[in-house]
Order: sequence, then C-alpha cells, then structure tokens
Amino acid sequence: MAGGVGSRFWPVSKQKFPKQFHDMLGIGKSLLQMTYDRLSATIPVDNILVLTNADYVELVKKQLPLMQDTHIVAEPAMRNTAPCILLAALKIQKMNPDATMIVAPSDHYIEEEHLFNENLETAFDHCSQNRHDLMTLGITPTSPNTGYGYIEFEPSSNQVKKVKQFREKPNLETAKEFLAKGTFLWNAGIFIWHVDGVVSAFAKAQPALTTLFKNGYEIYNTTHENDWLEENYQKAENISVDYAILEKSNHVNVIPAHFSWNDLGTWGSLFDKLEKNSDNNAIVNSSVTAINSSNNIIKTDTNKKVIIQGLENYIVVDEDDVLMIIPKTAEQEIKQIRQSAINKYGDEIG
Repeated sequence: MAGGVGSRFWPVSKQKFPKQFHDMLGIGKSLLQMTYDRLSATIPVDNILVLTNADYVELVKKQLPLMQDTHIVAEPAMRNTAPCILLAALKIQKMNPDATMIVAPSDHYIEEEHLFNENLETAFDHCSQNRHDLMTLGITPTSPNTGYGYIEFEPSSNQVKKVKQFREKPNLETAKEFLAKGTFLWNAGIFIWHVDGVVSAFAKAQPALTTLFKNGYEIYNTTHENDWLEENYQKAENISVDYAILEKSNHVNVIPAHFSWNDLGTWGSLFDKLEKNSDNNAIVNSSVTAINSSNNIIKTDTNKKVIIQGLENYIVVDEDDVLMIIPKTAEQEIKQIRQSAINKYGDEIG
C-alpha cells in the first residue's frame, strides 16, 4: 500500500511527493524501495503488487523499475485501506485462487529483516492451512505509546495467538495499564491471509463493498481494469480494514513480532530511529554546527550548512522553498501547521 500523503511529515512529505518516496533515513533508498527489497527476499517479484494513488504511478515506476506496469494499481480516489485491500485480494484470487497474501504499508521501518521473514513464513504456513483465519503481526510495546492502536490477545504458549479485541489509541493511563497486563501489542497494520479467507470476511461483514468490487472481477488484470476503476472506485465506502472486517471477525490471530519496528509516523519517531551525535542531535543530509544545542532533528538537502545555537528539542526541516522550525512538542500539530501554510501560500506548498 503506497497511496498515503504522510502529512505529519510535512514539509518533506507533500501531496505531490509523499514520504514513502523519500529517503527519510538518509541511506540512499526511499521507504518504498526498502519495503520492496524486504518483501522480495521472501516473495517472487512477479507476485508483488503496489496499490497507489493514480497521481503517484509514475513515481512508483521510477523507483521500482523492475516492476511490471500491470502490477502497479492506480487508485482513482482515496478510500482508506479496506477498498484497497479487497481490490488487491480479488486481483490476486483471480491470478491464483490458492494464494496467501501479505498486506504491507510502504512507509514502515523494520530492523532485523531476517526475523521479519521468519515471522512472515510462520504466518503464511498458518494461513495456508487455516484458510478462514485472518492474521496480523503485532509489535511488543516498548513504551506506553498513545499514538498506536493496540491488539489484546488471549494468553497462550503458542506462537500464533487468538486476538481478543482491537483497542483504539488510548490515553496515557490506559496505555500504561495495557503494558502492565502483558497481553497487548501495537497494531502495525501488517496482515497475512488466504485470499479465500479475506474475501469471505469482506462478503460477510461488508456485503455492499464486496458486491461493488466483485462486479469488476472479470475485468481485473486486463487492459480494461483502469477504466473500470476510474468509474467505480470512488463509489467505495471510505473505511479502514480494521473497522471493515477485523473487528467483526472471530477468526483473527496475531503473531507477536520478533523484529524492531517503527511506523515512522512523525518526526519524533524518525528521531528515535536515527543515529545521534555526541549532542544527541539527529542529522539527515545536513552539515551542522551546533552550539549549546541538543536533542534536535535536522533534515535538509545534502551538505547544506546549518548553524544553530541554544536550540534544544526542536525539529528543523529545510525542503525546497519551505523552512520549518518548531519544538518537538508541537509535532502533533503539523497537520494544522501545514493547513495554515496552504491557506496563506496556496496548495503547492502542501
């Protein structure tokens, strides 16, 4: 899934060039390219589909030149994760009725990729043998984070655990209670299931959405698919896969992941994953002179010279014609800051 805007990473992530296409870590690869490389270690490249906004198709082609054009699916409208996933499942089911599939966001950072692939193999094996089970990979919490949804599971010695319930983003006290219980995981939005199982779950919980997309079944994977989507995709309800099927199913399981994970959803989460210098500043691309300054994240064009003094716990981002300097404590306000900038300078800035 590579269709989001990533507005919390403005001004780097903009409507015309979202964060999944950026080298956010300064390592020479975009988040999309990192995701593709991670998945292709286990999955044949001919079996990988990228679903993205129609505006980003050319960006996907440029960054993933080995992908077949027919495997890059253009969504004509933004309709959240459920329509995107159901469409992909039906396309894959038509290609191979016996397929097991993974749904992976394109903008996550995963360390210990060999452990990710081990968890993935376990999930594939389970779902291929239990076709009606829906699987997710959950992340063992390292802090009472209030920015993630949580998954409560039933205690078991098995690696695959039964999901008891999904919980919305909690307040701090509730998050602390979750951690103390030891039966809660962060919801990473990574899913594995047999195509029969997920299509059946949609048919049961979302009959209207299923009917809409099954109407195009004969056209999927043909030269007429784009025309059909252009006319019909916008009719889909804007709904997440969690609300659409997972919270309504009694067949959801979770594997507590063994790998380190970060959804890179905010500048603060990026700061956590970047290497720091002796002043605990995280620097991407810049050449920084920091005087009495610490705990900052600075991102600019390559080798831009940045001089800061007396700055602590700030986000400094220089991207194209926008310079943003805000305290880390204001990172949750970036969507509003972005909108204020759009109101003043026009849509191009966003």
